[in-house]
Amino acid sequence: MIVCVHHTLSAASRALRLEMAEKALDFDLVSEAPWLRRVEFLRLNPAGEVPLLAEDGRVLAAGAWAAMEYVEETAPEPALLGTEPPVRAEVRRLTSWFLVKFEAEVGAPLVGEKLTKRVAGGGPPSSRAIAAGRRNIGVHLDYIAWLIDRRRWLAGEFVSLADLAAAAALSLVDYADEVPWDKHPAAKDWYARVKSRPSFRPILAERLPGIAPSAAYADLDF
Repeated sequence: MIVCVHHTLSAASRALRLEMAEKALDFDLVSEAPWLRRVEFLRLNPAGEVPLLAEDGRVLAAGAWAAMEYVEETAPEPALLGTEPPVRAEVRRLTSWFLVKFEAEVGAPLVGEKLTKRVAGGGPPSSRAIAAGRRNIGVHLDYIAWLIDRRRWLAGEFVSLADLAAAAALSLVDYADEVPWDKHPAAKDWYARVKSRPSFRPILAERLPGIAPSAAYADLDF
């Protein structure tokens, strides 16, 4: 059985779990708090990052992109990267947009400050960082709306890793009740379509001890 080492506060981990669920793969989950920098985990992935895939004590792929590409290559159906090179390039571009750019500009300032610090005992949240995240998120929601106005899904006419990565990242910001959905109805409609997929249900059922999600976090008709 493949083991997915993850943390629920990792958008990349959530994206990988969604990818595997979309492909109906069986896997076990093992939670790892990367901020603890455990020696045992660093031996598996010296970068100290989740997610990681392993099987029978052997690392299959470490890090978000390596793990997602591994799953795509070993379980090619459905093709969440697409089949044509230009489409695959666009999926990769947008996946990186949300797992790297969105994470730096929105996820780290909002999720990192409001959720991760509380879970990890990292001290009080930075009001300056939170304010920056709140300023930045509108740009990303507008970009989602711009894409959806031209395509059925973010990268084209099919659900792709781009949709899963974007929804995974937004789900954490939504848990923190920091997504201004009412100001961005097109992005809200797209997100509702993604979060309604069966692959999303296990993630929406997860809760952080002592931290309740936003009222509509798990509501499929929010």
